[in-house]
Amino acid sequence: MRLKTDEVVSGVFLVGGPDVTRGEDAAVYLIDFSGDLVLIDSGAGGSSSQIVRNIEMLGLNPASLSKVLLTHCHIDHVGSASFFREKYGAKIVIHELDAGALETGDSVRTAANWYGTIFPPTKIDEKLKDAHVILKFGQEELHCLHTPGHTPGSISIYLDRADKRILFGQDIHGPFNQAFGSDITAWKKSMQLLLDLEADILCEGHFGIYQPKDRVRNYIERYLEEYE
Repeated sequence: MRLKTDEVVSGVFLVGGPDVTRGEDAAVYLIDFSGDLVLIDSGAGGSSSQIVRNIEMLGLNPASLSKVLLTHCHIDHVGSASFFREKYGAKIVIHELDAGALETGDSVRTAANWYGTIFPPTKIDEKLKDAHVILKFGQEELHCLHTPGHTPGSISIYLDRADKRILFGQDIHGPFNQAFGSDITAWKKSMQLLLDLEADILCEGHFGIYQPKDRVRNYIERYLEEYE
């Protein structure tokens, strides 16, 4: 078992993912808002205890988790969400266009069939509806942007902290599949929206953390060129 965390900026940590917990996990990021903790994605479902231990190793209390923000409905991102609600009372938050896949346990839309498993129907506590939703934590704001393309309800999240704009852009690279409801035209518009943010740091879902600003831009533009 690997127990490794990475601090992105003050109070923003990588606590799960292929090089942290298990290979099937997408990246799991933790934001500490002065003791109020938020997870961005939750891994594929088999690493719940490891994610908890990684949070504890940072000197933080998993019982302080208030929200699990899900960037989209695929199982490598949502698998442990129900664990964190049941154990700690964290609210599961996802865009309304991807919520149905979780609520019905749709093995195709959640991509559970790709992993040879099932995803049990899961209650959603908060469904994002608008193109831009701001969640407030004390004096800070966490911005949730609807960025469809990979899935209809994909979101990207950004936070301004320590004079840096941190972008959580999971699965910017795709893949694009009709069974997921993918839409490359919508995705291109979403990527332009992300480029316009001029983020200093990109926390990606599978391929790591990119900085400074020019590396973030180059990463996004490389995929745009690939799908010209």
